[in-house]
Amino acid sequence: MPDFQVVGRPAEKLDAPDKVAGRAVYLDDLRLPGMLHARILRSPHPHARINRIDTARAAALPGVKAVITARDMPGPRIGFGLDNPPLKGEKVCSVGDEVAAVAAVDEDTAVRALELIEVVYEELPAVFGPEEAMRAGAPVVHPERPDNVAMHYHFAAGGVAEALAASHAVVSSRFTLPFITACCLETHGVIASFGPDRNLTVWSTTQVPFLYQKELAEALGLPGSRIRVIKAAIGGGFGSKLELYPFEVAVAVLARRTGRPVKMVYSREEEFCASRPRTPMVIDMRTGADEQGRLTVRTATCYMDNGAYNSWGAINPLVGMQTVTSLYRVPNVSYDAFVVYTNNPYSGAVRGYGNPQATFAVESQMDMLADELGLDPLSLRLLNANQPGEVSPQKMRITTCGLARCLTKAAQNACLPAVREEGKLYGAGLAGYVHVGGGARVYRSDGCGALIRIDDMGKVTLVTGSTEIGQGSETVLAQIVAETLTVPLERVRVVNTDTDVTPWDVGTHASRTTFIGGNAALAAALKVKEKLLGLAVEMLATPAEHLELRNGCVGVRGQKGIPYDRVVRAAHFRAGGTAIEASAFYDPPTERQNENYEGNISAAYSFGAQAAVVAVDPQTGRVEVLKVVSVHDAGRIINPLGARGQVEGGVSMGLGYALSEQLVVEKGRIINPNFMDYRLMTAADMPPVEAIFDESADPAGPFGAKGLGETPAVPTAAAVANAVYRATGVRVTELPVTPERLLKAMRKLKIEGGEGVDR
Repeated sequence: MPDFQVVGRPAEKLDAPDKVAGRAVYLDDLRLPGMLHARILRSPHPHARINRIDTARAAALPGVKAVITARDMPGPRIGFGLDNPPLKGEKVCSVGDEVAAVAAVDEDTAVRALELIEVVYEELPAVFGPEEAMRAGAPVVHPERPDNVAMHYHFAAGGVAEALAASHAVVSSRFTLPFITACCLETHGVIASFGPDRNLTVWSTTQVPFLYQKELAEALGLPGSRIRVIKAAIGGGFGSKLELYPFEVAVAVLARRTGRPVKMVYSREEEFCASRPRTPMVIDMRTGADEQGRLTVRTATCYMDNGAYNSWGAINPLVGMQTVTSLYRVPNVSYDAFVVYTNNPYSGAVRGYGNPQATFAVESQMDMLADELGLDPLSLRLLNANQPGEVSPQKMRITTCGLARCLTKAAQNACLPAVREEGKLYGAGLAGYVHVGGGARVYRSDGCGALIRIDDMGKVTLVTGSTEIGQGSETVLAQIVAETLTVPLERVRVVNTDTDVTPWDVGTHASRTTFIGGNAALAAALKVKEKLLGLAVEMLATPAEHLELRNGCVGVRGQKGIPYDRVVRAAHFRAGGTAIEASAFYDPPTERQNENYEGNISAAYSFGAQAAVVAVDPQTGRVEVLKVVSVHDAGRIINPLGARGQVEGGVSMGLGYALSEQLVVEKGRIINPNFMDYRLMTAADMPPVEAIFDESADPAGPFGAKGLGETPAVPTAAAVANAVYRATGVRVTELPVTPERLLKAMRKLKIEGGEGVDR
């Protein structure tokens, strides 16, 4: 690897000092003069017609400044497919649907006002499962979709029927994945304020400020030019803050109605019940191979519980499809995903975005197929691992790919303990992954803008559209700029908080920021570097081709140069002066997939593997994860310290998905909306995590980097499930693997004559 000065070296997050000292300003910390507080009245029913709403008593309560209902909303429905009224006026389709909103002088008064609003409901039949909702005669959630199928994805390549018939071995199984939620430490919130010029300023926790600005403008019937979005520090997003929520539209309408700033922040219970969870799925999958173990065919049919409305979750199948078709070489493949309306909470984007579900199914079946063929699970995977230069059935062009090396390293470092507790069963499991690593062209643009300015004191300011949500992206972008300009990292400041100031970006999602935002920052830095060298030509009376920028100095190659800030100051004395700044916009050379879901959606693909070592107590069914080895081909690692943090955090989310996390939804109601009953992994639960980076430079990435943000959470559940099988002989096909569920399966296996294998 080249000897860089900043890139590839551990760097403390730029915002760490403020966060550690408690100085970081989050949205809930903000107070504006005259600010009112809003609360939302929510439906207690999963499906009901609204016959009457009476707000008179609430409006008369002292301290209440406005009460609004659906008739006060100015714009269209929101969300994918525009199926979600911000306030519901005709009927509600899920528990928690927004029916009315109140603005009052304080939160307590707003809550009391909600209690005074009278709503007369007529309950309707409801439906709570995707397969149930697709049956003839099922209750209809939206009349315009009488079959309750919001969207249907279909992809096929090769001859599936012929390949199934010709395969030496075929495994078939059904996988069931639950509701889980992102559990951001900071809950959702918004402040809306109209100025004397009738322009709207919104302080938001959004991950996608520019898309948010556009969607809010459409919902309010305002030109986007009259809306400014400002981002405070964000305490985690994980995908759940990717979209415009109904309550945010209502808060803006309340601000316009009252002429005062209005604020609303979710309670923790609201965060559980009214933010978007990970999409639950049922996946029927078959995988076939020839006698040598080469994959011949894979089919998948997914039934996705969309909940009551279309959200970002409705396009989860795009990512799951890529794993089904393109993780390992499989020539014949078919994929069907039914996005189905139910009266459950509606799902959205959560880290990995459909990939953890698909990877759980694919990688479980790779182990099942290995057993069927009498092969070692690693050998089967290596035989079929993707290689550089391949084109997948969906026409995704793989450039750099270290999947085989990652699988091998994960397996080699996942040794069972030499000393074992008597009576426990031990096993190790393996799982690989593929994920977009160079953006994902879902929109017409997947680009990001950047502007770099150097002042006469030598401070370098990067103004970027990329949004920091706690993942450390602004530190990575600063490292890229510092390396390019050969200045110390502490000289670089990042501005990324205000749509009136920053250039456009499609948002923080799809593990795209290092690659897309990094390439934009790199391009702008190279332009600034060229300007610096151009200014030095006159100062040093030397042709530009003989000059270089090294260690923050401009000079003749091999000689001591002039500090770059002196070059900048010298520009002030030139006729007319010269600004040392430059901008750039990077949009990757990718393509939107066509109607057949073919096309190279990402400029690079990240690969990797995880291995889990577990001990299972056969008396209780408790699974203890002893170690996770997480190996990643994410190109060159810009910040090893930040990357390690991403891996450890992702593994924690993956282990929660595997073993403990589940939003329990009964008849459309979430019955565990708190951290007491929703079981997150804690620091005490975490095993040692060995993070290994299979570094190689991707030619399209900034300094060779690819995306890493989501991938550590993707294969964990599959690796744990495979390890549990190696320990107990129980094939887990439903998550989470709770002690009760596993113990029941182990007892059933024993009754039927099977037995666990202590390895």
